[in-house]
Amino acid sequence: MERVVTVGLDIAKNIFHAHGVSQDGKVVFSRKLRRAKLEAFFSTLEPCLIGIEACSTSHHWARVFTAMGHEVKLIPPSYVKPYVKSQKNDAADAEAICEAVTRPTMRFAEVKSIAQQSVLGLHRVRAQLVSHRTRIGNVIRGHLAEFGIVAPVGREGLYRLIGIIEDSADTSITDLTRVSLRHLADQYRLLQAQVLDLDRQIMKVHRANALSKRLATIPGIGPLAASALAASIGDASAFKSGRSLAAFLGLVPRQSSSGGKERLGGISKRGDGYLRWLLVAGAMAVVRYAKRHGTRRPWLVQLLARRPAKTAIVALANKMARVAWALMTSGETYREPSLKAA
Repeated sequence: MERVVTVGLDIAKNIFHAHGVSQDGKVVFSRKLRRAKLEAFFSTLEPCLIGIEACSTSHHWARVFTAMGHEVKLIPPSYVKPYVKSQKNDAADAEAICEAVTRPTMRFAEVKSIAQQSVLGLHRVRAQLVSHRTRIGNVIRGHLAEFGIVAPVGREGLYRLIGIIEDSADTSITDLTRVSLRHLADQYRLLQAQVLDLDRQIMKVHRANALSKRLATIPGIGPLAASALAASIGDASAFKSGRSLAAFLGLVPRQSSSGGKERLGGISKRGDGYLRWLLVAGAMAVVRYAKRHGTRRPWLVQLLARRPAKTAIVALANKMARVAWALMTSGETYREPSLKAA
């Protein structure tokens, strides 16, 4: 058998497909592999280049194959799709990955370490619990609204409603309704306690990470966003510039240009939506503070004067991403810009 130099691997839960080619591009093998036999198969190959789509479990397999001596590159799935020659199936996907990984201009995703994925696991679980907490709170509000009981938006208003549910002497709702809604109230309190526990764990990670603490010096980036950025981005030198990082997070205009005429739309919303949400939420807090107390950033004042607030918020989030890249690559902390004399 000819020596394999490049392998495209289409991963799944149980059935994988590997497509290997030689130095001159000749197909050496194209075969299905069960999960239990995958490591044994690649351990028999000489060190080669392996391409994998950057999706679920891809970082795990990248670490496994790297330990065997192979070079592993993760490709965003959207960059693989143009290389699929026929209808979609495992064999065609593996062949497309094998073709895409050899392109000199292809962009790749960084392989995350176990420590990075552990921190991101905290963030993902916290976001899921917050989503459940919000959903249950809305259900409680909806049921009590049927009885004409409403409360202001926010946590205090919701706890006022939960107090009505837990007060057996309150006659504004029936006992049957109170029995059913008490289960939701108990779930809400449990979720609240679990979210707070994860917040404490994330704070511990943040305080133990020098990069995360430096990122938190940027206005609008707190411990939550700082620890998520440090764990998700890792080596910021993989991006050519701060704008490349902002584009990776989907904070740049979506282009539809042709014939030398530029057409820019809303933000592209590509990349990690969780990181983008954290930056936009932080920018929203900075803009809200600037409206109430003023700011030393003249460009932000001028932008708010001529653009809607939401546009200014996204523009500030873009700037925060670029500043974060500068701090991650230089090793410095944030310094407030000094105002130039007139």
